[in-house]
Amino acid sequence: MPDPRSAECEPDAFPWDDVLALGLGILRWSPDAFWRATPRELIVAWEGLHGRRKTGPALSGDLRRLMEAFPDG
Repeated sequence: MPDPRSAECEPDAFPWDDVLALGLGILRWSPDAFWRATPRELIVAWEGLHGRRKTGPALSGDLRRLMEAFPDG
């Protein structure tokens, strides 16, 4: 087991430069809008520019369960 203090266990640094460039430079959000954005909003904005990730079609059982949990009526 690696030593938890070793570099092998450290997560990658958050790509602040890339995220700031996306929000402030490419999308031209105001700083206030950028700092209020959620991680999900940033990801969706990125996907809007570069295409969504492929997750595969919903299975019929998944769709049925969602329809039962959240009926239209």
